[in-house]
Amino acid sequence: DSLLKSASTSLNSKVVSQYSSLLSPLAVDAVMKVIDPATATNVDLRDIKIVKRLGGTIEDTELIDGLVFNQKGGGQGGPNKVEKAKIGLIQFCISPPKTDMDNSVIVSDYAQMDRVLREERQYILDIIKKIKKAGCNVLLIQKSVLRDAVSDLALHFLAKMKIMVVKDIEREDIEFICKSIGCRPVASLDHFLPENLGSADLVEEVQTGSSKIVKITGIANPGKTVTVLIRGSNKLVLEEADRSIHDALCVIRCLVKKRALIAGGGAPETELSLQLNDYANTLTGMEQYCFRAFAEALEVIPITLAENAGLNPIATVTELRNRHAEGEKTAGINVRKGAITNILEENVVQPLLVSTSAIHLATETVKSIMKIDDIVNCAR
Repeated sequence: DSLLKSASTSLNSKVVSQYSSLLSPLAVDAVMKVIDPATATNVDLRDIKIVKRLGGTIEDTELIDGLVFNQKGGGQGGPNKVEKAKIGLIQFCISPPKTDMDNSVIVSDYAQMDRVLREERQYILDIIKKIKKAGCNVLLIQKSVLRDAVSDLALHFLAKMKIMVVKDIEREDIEFICKSIGCRPVASLDHFLPENLGSADLVEEVQTGSSKIVKITGIANPGKTVTVLIRGSNKLVLEEADRSIHDALCVIRCLVKKRALIAGGGAPETELSLQLNDYANTLTGMEQYCFRAFAEALEVIPITLAENAGLNPIATVTELRNRHAEGEKTAGINVRKGAITNILEENVVQPLLVSTSAIHLATETVKSIMKIDDIVNCAR
Protein backbone atom coordinates (compact mmCIF):
# COMPACT_ATOMS: atom_id res chain seq x y z
CA ASP A 1 0.00 0.00 0.00
CA SER A 2 2.72 2.46 0.88
CA LEU A 3 4.52 1.75 -2.41
CA LEU A 4 1.28 2.54 -4.23
CA LYS A 5 0.84 5.79 -2.29
CA SER A 6 4.39 6.91 -3.14
CA ALA A 7 4.01 6.02 -6.82
CA SER A 8 0.68 7.91 -6.94
CA THR A 9 2.26 10.97 -5.31
CA SER A 10 4.99 11.01 -7.96
CA LEU A 11 2.45 10.62 -10.81
CA ASN A 12 0.00 13.23 -9.50
CA SER A 13 2.21 16.11 -10.59
CA LYS A 14 2.50 14.82 -14.17
CA VAL A 15 0.46 15.42 -17.31
CA VAL A 16 -0.84 11.85 -17.07
CA SER A 17 -2.05 12.37 -13.48
CA GLN A 18 -5.62 11.31 -14.27
CA TYR A 19 -4.29 7.83 -15.06
CA SER A 20 -2.28 7.52 -11.83
CA SER A 21 -4.74 4.92 -10.47
CA LEU A 22 -3.81 2.69 -13.43
CA LEU A 23 -0.08 3.47 -13.80
CA SER A 24 0.98 3.32 -10.13
CA PRO A 25 -0.15 -0.33 -9.53
CA LEU A 26 1.48 -1.16 -12.88
CA ALA A 27 4.81 0.35 -11.76
CA VAL A 28 4.65 -1.41 -8.37
CA ASP A 29 3.83 -4.79 -9.98
CA ALA A 30 6.67 -4.36 -12.48
CA VAL A 31 9.23 -3.77 -9.73
CA MET A 32 7.85 -6.59 -7.56
CA LYS A 33 8.23 -9.05 -10.42
CA VAL A 34 11.91 -8.29 -11.05
CA ILE A 35 13.08 -8.39 -7.41
CA ASP A 36 12.80 -10.65 -4.40
CA PRO A 37 11.04 -8.31 -1.93
CA ALA A 38 12.49 -10.06 1.12
CA THR A 39 16.18 -9.63 0.26
CA ALA A 40 16.45 -6.95 -2.45
CA THR A 41 18.41 -3.78 -1.74
CA ASN A 42 18.30 -2.33 -5.26
CA VAL A 43 16.31 -2.56 -8.50
CA ASP A 44 17.95 -2.82 -11.90
CA LEU A 45 15.61 -0.82 -14.10
CA ARG A 46 17.15 -2.47 -17.18
CA ASP A 47 15.10 -5.55 -16.26
CA ILE A 48 11.94 -3.56 -16.99
CA LYS A 49 11.69 -2.95 -20.72
CA ILE A 50 9.39 -0.16 -21.85
CA VAL A 51 7.91 -0.48 -25.34
CA LYS A 52 6.00 2.48 -26.78
CA ARG A 53 3.32 2.08 -29.46
CA LEU A 54 1.21 4.76 -31.10
CA GLY A 55 -2.53 4.17 -31.12
CA GLY A 56 -5.11 3.61 -28.41
CA THR A 57 -5.03 5.60 -25.16
CA ILE A 58 -2.95 5.46 -21.99
CA GLU A 59 -5.69 3.27 -20.49
CA ASP A 60 -4.57 0.50 -22.89
CA THR A 61 -1.11 0.46 -21.28
CA GLU A 62 -0.38 -3.02 -19.94
CA LEU A 63 2.22 -5.01 -18.07
CA ILE A 64 3.24 -8.11 -19.99
CA ASP A 65 4.81 -11.04 -18.20
CA GLY A 66 6.95 -11.94 -21.17
CA LEU A 67 8.43 -10.19 -24.16
CA VAL A 68 7.16 -7.72 -26.75
CA PHE A 69 8.89 -6.84 -30.01
CA ASN A 70 8.21 -3.55 -31.70
CA GLN A 71 8.61 -5.16 -35.12
CA LYS A 72 5.94 -7.17 -36.85
CA GLY A 73 6.81 -10.75 -37.85
CA GLY A 74 9.05 -10.83 -40.90
CA GLY A 75 8.33 -13.03 -43.87
CA GLN A 76 5.15 -13.24 -45.88
CA GLY A 77 3.07 -16.38 -45.73
CA GLY A 78 4.76 -17.69 -42.59
CA PRO A 79 2.87 -18.49 -39.40
CA ASN A 80 1.83 -15.51 -37.25
CA LYS A 81 0.91 -17.59 -34.21
CA VAL A 82 3.01 -20.43 -32.80
CA GLU A 83 2.05 -22.51 -29.78
CA LYS A 84 4.66 -24.47 -27.79
CA ALA A 85 7.33 -22.33 -29.37
CA LYS A 86 11.04 -23.17 -29.43
CA ILE A 87 12.78 -19.83 -29.82
CA GLY A 88 16.23 -19.41 -31.37
CA LEU A 89 18.18 -16.13 -31.32
CA ILE A 90 20.80 -15.88 -34.06
CA GLN A 91 23.57 -13.38 -34.69
CA PHE A 92 24.67 -14.77 -38.06
CA CYS A 93 23.13 -13.94 -41.45
CA ILE A 94 20.87 -16.15 -43.57
CA SER A 95 21.85 -14.60 -46.87
CA PRO A 96 24.46 -15.27 -49.58
CA PRO A 97 28.00 -14.91 -48.22
CA LYS A 98 30.11 -11.91 -49.15
CA THR A 99 33.86 -11.51 -49.21
CA ASP A 100 35.55 -9.06 -46.87
CA MET A 101 36.91 -7.02 -49.77
CA ASP A 102 35.03 -5.42 -52.63
CA ASN A 103 34.66 -7.92 -55.40
CA SER A 104 32.82 -8.34 -58.66
CA VAL A 105 31.82 -11.63 -60.28
CA ILE A 106 31.82 -11.66 -64.07
CA VAL A 107 29.44 -14.21 -65.56
CA SER A 108 29.97 -15.03 -69.23
CA ASP A 109 27.05 -17.39 -69.99
CA TYR A 110 23.64 -18.43 -68.70
CA ALA A 111 24.78 -21.80 -67.36
CA GLN A 112 27.10 -20.06 -64.92
CA MET A 113 24.34 -17.68 -63.93
CA ASP A 114 22.09 -20.63 -63.09
CA ARG A 115 24.85 -22.26 -61.13
CA VAL A 116 25.37 -19.12 -59.04
CA LEU A 117 21.67 -18.95 -58.23
CA ARG A 118 21.47 -22.68 -57.54
CA GLU A 119 24.43 -22.54 -55.16
CA GLU A 120 22.86 -19.57 -53.43
CA ARG A 121 19.57 -21.44 -52.92
CA GLN A 122 21.38 -24.53 -51.72
CA TYR A 123 23.53 -22.52 -49.27
CA ILE A 124 20.46 -20.85 -47.73
CA LEU A 125 18.47 -24.11 -47.67
CA ASP A 126 21.27 -25.90 -45.81
CA ILE A 127 21.26 -23.23 -43.11
CA ILE A 128 17.47 -23.34 -42.74
CA LYS A 129 17.40 -27.15 -42.62
CA LYS A 130 19.89 -27.12 -39.75
CA ILE A 131 17.74 -24.55 -37.93
CA LYS A 132 14.65 -26.73 -38.44
CA LYS A 133 16.54 -29.85 -37.34
CA ALA A 134 17.26 -28.26 -33.94
CA GLY A 135 13.48 -28.06 -33.43
CA CYS A 136 13.28 -24.26 -33.72
CA ASN A 137 9.95 -22.80 -34.86
CA VAL A 138 10.42 -19.13 -33.90
CA LEU A 139 13.56 -17.38 -35.10
CA LEU A 140 14.79 -14.02 -33.79
CA ILE A 141 17.41 -12.45 -36.06
CA GLN A 142 19.81 -9.74 -34.93
CA LYS A 143 20.19 -6.70 -37.15
CA SER A 144 23.33 -6.85 -39.29
CA VAL A 145 25.38 -3.78 -40.16
CA LEU A 146 27.38 -5.21 -43.06
CA ARG A 147 24.67 -6.89 -45.15
CA ASP A 148 21.07 -8.02 -45.02
CA ALA A 149 20.68 -10.32 -42.04
CA VAL A 150 18.09 -12.33 -43.94
CA SER A 151 17.33 -12.35 -47.67
CA ASP A 152 13.89 -12.55 -49.30
CA LEU A 153 14.68 -16.05 -50.48
CA ALA A 154 15.52 -17.11 -46.93
CA LEU A 155 12.25 -15.61 -45.64
CA HIS A 156 10.38 -17.59 -48.30
CA PHE A 157 12.01 -20.88 -47.24
CA LEU A 158 11.49 -20.11 -43.52
CA ALA A 159 7.78 -19.47 -44.19
CA LYS A 160 7.54 -22.80 -46.06
CA MET A 161 9.12 -24.59 -43.12
CA LYS A 162 6.52 -22.95 -40.82
CA ILE A 163 9.14 -21.00 -38.88
CA MET A 164 8.03 -17.62 -37.57
CA VAL A 165 10.62 -14.86 -38.02
CA VAL A 166 11.25 -11.63 -36.12
CA LYS A 167 14.08 -9.71 -37.76
CA ASP A 168 16.00 -6.47 -37.08
CA ILE A 169 16.52 -7.07 -33.37
CA GLU A 170 18.81 -4.41 -31.94
CA ARG A 171 22.18 -5.35 -30.45
CA GLU A 172 21.36 -3.77 -27.06
CA ASP A 173 18.18 -5.84 -26.66
CA ILE A 174 19.99 -9.18 -26.94
CA GLU A 175 20.92 -9.40 -23.24
CA PHE A 176 17.35 -8.61 -22.13
CA ILE A 177 15.87 -11.21 -24.51
CA CYS A 178 18.28 -13.91 -23.32
CA LYS A 179 17.52 -13.13 -19.69
CA SER A 180 13.77 -13.17 -20.34
CA ILE A 181 13.35 -16.39 -22.31
CA GLY A 182 16.39 -18.30 -21.13
CA CYS A 183 17.94 -18.80 -24.57
CA ARG A 184 21.50 -18.14 -25.69
CA PRO A 185 22.53 -16.00 -28.66
CA VAL A 186 24.01 -18.19 -31.40
CA ALA A 187 26.83 -16.60 -33.35
CA SER A 188 27.53 -19.44 -35.78
CA LEU A 189 25.48 -22.20 -37.35
CA ASP A 190 27.55 -24.99 -35.72
CA HIS A 191 26.33 -23.89 -32.28
CA PHE A 192 22.65 -23.89 -33.23
CA LEU A 193 21.70 -26.74 -30.89
CA PRO A 194 18.43 -27.55 -29.07
CA GLU A 195 19.95 -26.64 -25.67
CA ASN A 196 20.53 -23.05 -26.82
CA LEU A 197 16.84 -22.49 -27.57
CA GLY A 198 14.29 -20.90 -25.26
CA SER A 199 10.72 -22.18 -25.00
CA ALA A 200 7.35 -20.46 -24.52
CA ASP A 201 3.66 -21.43 -24.66
CA LEU A 202 2.66 -18.83 -27.20
CA VAL A 203 4.27 -16.47 -29.69
CA GLU A 204 1.80 -14.41 -31.68
CA GLU A 205 1.50 -11.34 -33.83
CA VAL A 206 -0.98 -8.87 -32.34
CA GLN A 207 -2.60 -5.89 -34.04
CA THR A 208 -2.08 -2.64 -32.10
CA GLY A 209 -3.61 0.40 -33.70
CA SER A 210 -2.38 0.63 -37.27
CA SER A 211 0.61 -1.70 -36.85
CA LYS A 212 1.48 -5.09 -35.42
CA ILE A 213 3.72 -6.29 -32.62
CA VAL A 214 5.00 -9.73 -31.66
CA LYS A 215 4.18 -10.96 -28.16
CA ILE A 216 5.83 -13.88 -26.35
CA THR A 217 3.91 -15.19 -23.30
CA GLY A 218 4.00 -18.24 -21.04
CA ILE A 219 7.80 -18.52 -21.02
CA ALA A 220 8.92 -21.91 -19.66
CA ASN A 221 11.74 -20.79 -17.36
CA PRO A 222 11.38 -17.00 -17.21
CA GLY A 223 14.07 -14.70 -15.91
CA LYS A 224 13.15 -11.86 -13.58
CA THR A 225 12.17 -9.41 -16.31
CA VAL A 226 8.94 -7.74 -17.42
CA THR A 227 7.82 -5.58 -20.32
CA VAL A 228 5.55 -2.55 -20.10
CA LEU A 229 3.66 -1.78 -23.30
CA ILE A 230 2.70 1.91 -23.29
CA ARG A 231 -0.04 3.09 -25.64
CA GLY A 232 -0.90 6.68 -26.47
CA SER A 233 -2.76 8.72 -29.04
CA ASN A 234 0.26 10.80 -30.11
CA LYS A 235 4.03 11.00 -29.66
CA LEU A 236 3.93 13.70 -26.97
CA VAL A 237 1.56 11.69 -24.76
CA LEU A 238 3.68 8.56 -25.29
CA GLU A 239 6.92 10.31 -24.31
CA GLU A 240 5.26 11.90 -21.28
CA ALA A 241 3.83 8.54 -20.14
CA ASP A 242 7.27 6.96 -20.57
CA ARG A 243 8.95 9.63 -18.41
CA SER A 244 6.19 9.45 -15.79
CA ILE A 245 6.42 5.66 -15.48
CA HIS A 246 10.20 5.94 -15.24
CA ASP A 247 9.80 8.45 -12.38
CA ALA A 248 7.36 6.16 -10.57
CA LEU A 249 9.79 3.23 -10.98
CA CYS A 250 12.61 5.36 -9.55
CA VAL A 251 10.48 6.29 -6.51
CA ILE A 252 9.79 2.60 -5.86
CA ARG A 253 13.50 1.86 -6.32
CA CYS A 254 14.27 4.49 -3.63
CA LEU A 255 11.95 2.65 -1.26
CA VAL A 256 13.55 -0.70 -2.04
CA LYS A 257 16.98 0.79 -1.27
CA LYS A 258 15.86 2.41 1.99
CA ARG A 259 12.53 1.28 3.36
CA ALA A 260 11.31 4.48 4.99
CA LEU A 261 8.59 6.98 4.13
CA ILE A 262 8.14 10.53 5.39
CA ALA A 263 5.52 13.23 4.87
CA GLY A 264 5.84 15.36 1.73
CA GLY A 265 4.62 18.89 1.08
CA GLY A 266 7.69 20.65 2.51
CA ALA A 267 7.00 19.29 6.02
CA PRO A 268 10.38 17.59 6.69
CA GLU A 269 12.39 20.57 5.41
CA THR A 270 10.45 23.05 7.57
CA GLU A 271 10.88 20.84 10.64
CA LEU A 272 14.63 20.51 9.97
CA SER A 273 14.93 24.24 9.47
CA LEU A 274 13.30 24.94 12.85
CA GLN A 275 15.41 22.38 14.70
CA LEU A 276 18.62 23.74 13.13
CA ASN A 277 17.64 27.32 14.07
CA ASP A 278 17.10 26.23 17.68
CA TYR A 279 20.45 24.48 17.68
CA ALA A 280 22.13 27.55 16.14
CA ASN A 281 21.00 29.64 19.14
CA THR A 282 23.06 27.41 21.45
CA LEU A 283 26.23 28.10 19.45
CA THR A 284 28.51 31.16 19.39
CA GLY A 285 30.59 32.97 16.81
CA MET A 286 30.96 32.02 13.18
CA GLU A 287 29.38 28.58 13.58
CA GLN A 288 26.08 30.12 14.58
CA TYR A 289 25.87 32.02 11.29
CA CYS A 290 26.66 28.88 9.27
CA PHE A 291 23.93 26.83 10.96
CA ARG A 292 21.41 29.64 10.60
CA ALA A 293 22.19 30.06 6.89
CA PHE A 294 21.81 26.31 6.33
CA ALA A 295 18.46 26.38 8.15
CA GLU A 296 17.26 29.24 5.95
CA ALA A 297 18.42 27.47 2.81
CA LEU A 298 16.21 24.47 3.62
CA GLU A 299 13.16 26.70 3.36
CA VAL A 300 13.67 26.99 -0.39
CA ILE A 301 11.65 23.76 -0.80
CA PRO A 302 8.39 24.95 0.84
CA ILE A 303 8.82 28.40 -0.80
CA THR A 304 9.14 26.85 -4.27
CA LEU A 305 6.21 24.54 -3.59
CA ALA A 306 4.03 27.49 -2.56
CA GLU A 307 5.06 29.46 -5.66
CA ASN A 308 4.29 26.53 -7.97
CA ALA A 309 0.86 26.14 -6.36
CA GLY A 310 0.09 29.83 -6.94
CA LEU A 311 0.05 30.69 -3.22
CA ASN A 312 1.69 33.63 -1.49
CA PRO A 313 5.09 32.13 -0.58
CA ILE A 314 5.88 34.46 2.36
CA ALA A 315 2.49 34.10 4.09
CA THR A 316 2.33 30.33 3.45
CA VAL A 317 5.85 29.57 4.74
CA THR A 318 5.34 31.81 7.79
CA GLU A 319 2.15 29.94 8.70
CA LEU A 320 3.91 26.61 8.05
CA ARG A 321 6.68 27.66 10.44
CA ASN A 322 4.15 28.61 13.13
CA ARG A 323 2.34 25.27 12.84
CA HIS A 324 5.65 23.40 13.18
CA ALA A 325 6.67 25.56 16.14
CA GLU A 326 3.40 24.50 17.82
CA GLY A 327 4.53 20.88 17.43
CA GLU A 328 2.68 19.80 14.29
CA LYS A 329 5.52 17.85 12.70
CA THR A 330 3.56 16.62 9.67
CA ALA A 331 1.97 19.95 8.70
CA GLY A 332 2.72 20.64 5.02
CA ILE A 333 1.49 22.67 2.07
CA ASN A 334 -1.66 21.14 0.60
CA VAL A 335 -1.51 22.18 -3.04
CA ARG A 336 -5.07 21.07 -3.83
CA LYS A 337 -6.72 23.01 -1.01
CA GLY A 338 -4.21 25.86 -1.10
CA ALA A 339 -3.74 25.70 2.67
CA ILE A 340 -1.58 24.15 5.40
CA THR A 341 -2.94 20.77 6.50
CA ASN A 342 -1.70 17.55 8.08
CA ILE A 343 -0.12 16.14 4.95
CA LEU A 344 -0.01 12.51 6.09
CA GLU A 345 -3.81 12.38 6.19
CA GLU A 346 -3.82 13.45 2.54
CA ASN A 347 -1.53 10.50 1.66
CA VAL A 348 1.20 12.83 0.35
CA VAL A 349 4.32 10.83 1.16
CA GLN A 350 7.83 10.59 -0.22
CA PRO A 351 10.74 8.18 0.27
CA LEU A 352 13.23 9.23 2.93
CA LEU A 353 16.04 8.71 0.40
CA VAL A 354 14.71 11.57 -1.76
CA SER A 355 15.13 14.17 0.99
CA THR A 356 18.41 12.85 2.39
CA SER A 357 20.09 12.49 -1.00
CA ALA A 358 18.91 15.98 -2.06
CA ILE A 359 20.49 17.54 1.05
CA HIS A 360 23.66 15.42 0.69
CA LEU A 361 24.16 16.24 -2.98
CA ALA A 362 23.40 19.95 -2.58
CA THR A 363 25.87 20.18 0.31
CA GLU A 364 28.56 18.28 -1.61
CA THR A 365 28.09 20.59 -4.61
CA VAL A 366 28.49 23.71 -2.49
CA LYS A 367 31.59 22.23 -0.85
CA SER A 368 33.10 21.58 -4.29
CA ILE A 369 32.33 25.11 -5.46
CA MET A 370 33.80 26.64 -2.29
CA LYS A 371 37.07 24.79 -2.86
CA ILE A 372 37.56 26.84 -6.05
CA ASP A 373 39.71 29.84 -5.11
CA ASP A 374 39.87 31.60 -8.42
CA ILE A 375 38.76 31.23 -12.02
CA VAL A 376 41.15 32.05 -14.85
CA ASN A 377 39.39 32.99 -18.07
CA CYS A 378 41.48 31.84 -21.01
CA ALA A 379 41.23 33.63 -24.34
CA ARG A 380 39.51 31.73 -27.12
